[in-house]
Formats: sequence, structure tokens, C-alpha cells
Amino acid sequence: MSSGVRMPAVAGQFYPGDAEELGQEVDRYTRDGGEKISALGCLVPHAGYIYSGQVAGAVFGRLELPRRVLMMCPNHTGKGEPLAVMSAGQWLTPLGKVSIDEELAHLLKGRCPLLAEDSRAHLREHGLEVQLPFLQKLRPDFTFVPIVIGAGRYQTLEALGKAIADTLAAIPEKVLVVASSDMNHYESDEVTRIKDGRALKCVLALDPRGLYDVITQQNVTMCGFGPAIAMLEAALSAGAAHAELIKYATSGDVSGDRRMVVGYAGVVVR
Repeated sequence: MSSGVRMPAVAGQFYPGDAEELGQEVDRYTRDGGEKISALGCLVPHAGYIYSGQVAGAVFGRLELPRRVLMMCPNHTGKGEPLAVMSAGQWLTPLGKVSIDEELAHLLKGRCPLLAEDSRAHLREHGLEVQLPFLQKLRPDFTFVPIVIGAGRYQTLEALGKAIADTLAAIPEKVLVVASSDMNHYESDEVTRIKDGRALKCVLALDPRGLYDVITQQNVTMCGFGPAIAMLEAALSAGAAHAELIKYATSGDVSGDRRMVVGYAGVVVR
């Protein structure tokens, strides 16, 4: 962190480091959006754009994006607090700076004592950073609250989700809740699609407890199950009645190697 600005950690690796090239790539992934959806939440992947950009772009391209966004991802680095939030400052990408929504962050921290102010968990984490260019292109005036989730107990994730719902109910403006997650990791394409199907069945049924049970009992290596569960809990408390799978793919669809893949799903909840 320098002067309250979180610097990009994976620009030039997960996505283009050049602003013009990055903007063109985001435009390509989001251009076939179709009819816009007003959503409470969504699930989007966070791999390198070459693999998962088309799935994330398909979701963001379909959404009526509000000005305020709350974003959650898993903790890939192992650093920082179990529920780590940043409530002030800016994040930088090749497309410019994005401001953290200080009001929304402080309201949420007041309702969820489990959240800890912690920038360490965010410094090298890619799960939220890769989402920002999509939002910067499609809704340039947006602000956001970033949360990294290292906690895995269902009760903790449920409490976070309900606190998010309580917070959103207390403000008049619409907020989109984004859960960043890839699906099953490093098994064959055939096995991955079967396991992802089981997990997605629960997501699409708006069944966060069922998702937790599938993940923990059937060895589905969905890295962001915590963010997904918290998002589903928040959306249910806010009155969600429907979830739609916008796009699904695996890394094998791009690489051609189907022996060991990662799954990617894009879901909208409304």
C-alpha cells in the first residue's frame, strides 16, 4: 500500500497490463450481453482472462450494474484475518483508480463484528482485482467494499451473509453482492463437470447449506465456496427467488487439455 492506494498484483499476468488492450479485451467479453438483469448478487470466476474472462464477462455484461458493489473472494495467499475488509482508500488497475465505499464498509463492520480491518489479506490477492476492470468499463463511477474470506465454518459465513443483508436493508441505494470463485480444480474435465454440476444445483436452488454440504462432503474444490455461501445468504435474506446460470466452461475449453482442468461458472441471483 502506498498513500492509501492498493497497487495491482496481477496486471500483466491474469489480465493485460496495458490500459488500451485491457479495455478492448473487456469489451470483447461483455459485448453480447443481451437483455439486462437487475440482480441482488452474482457468482463470477477469477482465473486469468484467457480462461475465465468470457464467463465473468457474460455475467457482468448482463447486469444492470448499480453504483455500489460489495465484493467477496477466497483467501488464496493465507495472509491476514479470516474475514478481512478494507474500508478506506483506493485500488489501482491499468484503467485507473477505484474508491472504496467507506460508508458501506463502516455500516457493514458495525453489523458484523467478525470483520477485521486488514489490508494484508488484500495485497497479493487476485480474486477481487480481476473483477474491477469489468466494472470500470461498464460502470465507471462505481465504488466497492472488498472482503477476503479465509473462514470456512458455515455459521461464520451465514452470519456474514445476514449482516450484509441487514446492512443493505438500511440504505436506500441498491448494492450488488459479488462472490468471486472458481469451481472444481485440477481433475479431469469429465469429473469436474460432474462435481460442478452438484455444487451448481445447490447454487441455482438458492440452497447455501446444501452447497456447503456438497463442498465439504463430496470433495468439490470450489475455492470461493465461502463467498458464494455468504452471497446466497445475503440474497435470500433480501428476498431472492431465482438464480440463473449465465455461462459455464472449463479451462479445457480453451487449452484443449481435458486431463486436468478448472471449472468456471457465472450465475446471477435475483
